[in-house]
Amino acid sequence: MLVITAPTSAIGRPLVDDLLDRGEHLRLVARDASRLAPEVRERVELVVGSHGDTDVIDRACAGAEAVFWLAPADPAAPDAEAAYTGFTRPACAAFARHGVGRVVGISALGRGTPMAEHAGPVTASLAMDDLIAASGVAYRAVVCPSFMHNLLHQAGAIRDQGVFSMMTDPDLKSPLVATRDIAATAARLLADESWQGAGEVACLGPEDLSPREMAGILSEVLGTRIDYRQVPGAAFKDRLTGFGTSEAMAQAMADMFDAKNRGLDNAEPRTAESTTPTTFRQWCEEVLKPAVRA
Repeated sequence: MLVITAPTSAIGRPLVDDLLDRGEHLRLVARDASRLAPEVRERVELVVGSHGDTDVIDRACAGAEAVFWLAPADPAAPDAEAAYTGFTRPACAAFARHGVGRVVGISALGRGTPMAEHAGPVTASLAMDDLIAASGVAYRAVVCPSFMHNLLHQAGAIRDQGVFSMMTDPDLKSPLVATRDIAATAARLLADESWQGAGEVACLGPEDLSPREMAGILSEVLGTRIDYRQVPGAAFKDRLTGFGTSEAMAQAMADMFDAKNRGLDNAEPRTAESTTPTTFRQWCEEVLKPAVRA
């Protein structure tokens, strides 16, 4: 029995499909089961509720061999610690209580670097990894740079204004990763019963790109000029709080991008094993372009 949290997320959906194709027996923890495709609901066990809830995650872990763990984005959280380690603490107790053997979690690059010491969600994610590993399970943190998927939130601005914006230095080359490639790595680890102990598995897209280079690729794919605009930290925070993000979480996000600008995502050496297949151009053609054209 494999337990999958956040099964309707950008990582969770392809992960569930991959594991079902492998013939795995799945139990999904979902706040809203109606967001699951009917053909998926017919083939899985369901536990309805938040996986941050003590009773929900306790029921989900009963008899589980392995768990996929993804702490959901929570812009309204009082701080990053609450959003990651606070949210995860009930699960760690459930892992130990039910003797869960293996956990695969989604986390961030940067362990052991000075940049990670004050990097908002990254710092909190690494503390979450330590908390899970301390529960006694075998643990693999799938550590990632920024997701290509995040650009979908700017599909309207790309279509209507011909621009996308971030805090990132326009000339900083860094890795990106497609969520489907993260899901494929997680599926492989969940299906493999041979690994033990605690460790990290990096997922780096096949190329390092700057925002200016991303804009060039977007322009070619969409057939129109797309520009990149760097947003100062203060304006970035204001934009987030305007969307309802708490002050502390907005500051945490600004701290994360400041750390990325100082090389946080560039510290992980690229290897054949850590390099994932989906290029930014391919992702733009297959995912972003249809969203912009919709």
